[in-house]
Amino acid sequence: MKFGIIKERKTPPDRRVVFTPDELVRLQAEHPEAEIKVESSDIRIFPDSQYADAGIEVGTDMTDCDVLFGVKEVPIDSLIPNKKYFFFSHTIKKQPYNKKLLQAILAKKIDLYDHETIVDANFKRLIGFGRYAGIVGMYNGIRAFGTKFDLFKLPKAETLEHREDLINRLKRITLPPVKIIVTGNGKVGNGITEMLDAIKIKKVTVENFLTKNYSDPVYCQITVLDYNKRKDGKPSDKFDFYNNPTQYTSDFERFSKVSDIFMAGHFAGNDSPVILSREMLQSKENKIRVIADVSCDVDGPIESTIKASTIAEPIYGYLPSEHKEVDIYHPSAIVVMAVDNLPCELPKDASEGFGEMFMEHVIPAFFNGDKDGILQRAKMTDNGQLTERFKYLQSYVE
Repeated sequence: MKFGIIKERKTPPDRRVVFTPDELVRLQAEHPEAEIKVESSDIRIFPDSQYADAGIEVGTDMTDCDVLFGVKEVPIDSLIPNKKYFFFSHTIKKQPYNKKLLQAILAKKIDLYDHETIVDANFKRLIGFGRYAGIVGMYNGIRAFGTKFDLFKLPKAETLEHREDLINRLKRITLPPVKIIVTGNGKVGNGITEMLDAIKIKKVTVENFLTKNYSDPVYCQITVLDYNKRKDGKPSDKFDFYNNPTQYTSDFERFSKVSDIFMAGHFAGNDSPVILSREMLQSKENKIRVIADVSCDVDGPIESTIKASTIAEPIYGYLPSEHKEVDIYHPSAIVVMAVDNLPCELPKDASEGFGEMFMEHVIPAFFNGDKDGILQRAKMTDNGQLTERFKYLQSYVE
């Protein structure tokens, strides 16, 4: 079996890679029967020379590879028929902009394994850049607060090399006694709180966050049952919420009345209720001035996220009264940070972490007969057809 690491071709350029040179050396040591080739790239965070120096084949023709690994969507014209591909296809939610991509994958009889569909037996995701999205998103949120109120200036995350560099920069500033609310306790939410903990911001309980004032910055991390409630007032649990999301409505306003910064790291399903509405932000009782929407679902549960921002222009002003973008210094503007590719700002750290997860959870499946069903569950397409788990996409591709 021959594995290929493909060049990223999406615009703007993405410097991340599934496997670092060190991880490929480890792969060869653990599975000497595997062959590996890296496609030459002039944008990858690890240059071709590092792979070549590690004894890895580097070339431009990938047609002799059986399995091809990438990060972002592969342009249709670059897809090689009858291969196995791993990349983020952004199709599992029927995203309109990638409909033609999935159609082409089926037409070319490609076996697609989306990184988002790699799950364990309980369907918990095993692979992703979520932690790094949270790390960079937290930094960008604090940076946005400093910019909005002219309190301090932080360099862009993309100009720094490692997570530790972000932390060191944050430690140099002085935050006023703000209250920071964080949604989500998965990889993204925990990436946010990892950074808050690293700079010694105190974590407080929901009750204390809602009722007490503090002389130093604090944060509170909340889960779905903290910011959602059943419409009929009946008792609830998280399983009921996930199974019956339409029976719930937001209970987030109690947090918007006391929070200065909102860092959104939740996962929202298609039928999940709005979390932060325009009406909440219009309320005279709203205190939120900066929203770091790390989850970045445009026109989704955070209604201030009217567009994705970019690494080049990471923040914009949102005017709730008119539901439109304005200058961040507009007196009524709420500053929104909604960059949809945050891990790209720490490409080295993100690639190293991703490769480690892939080596632990995915690569063994190629050599143990997929005894844990990792590949079988992740496979979206097979010989021009959608697999059983993804039959719900049939109407999307027709």
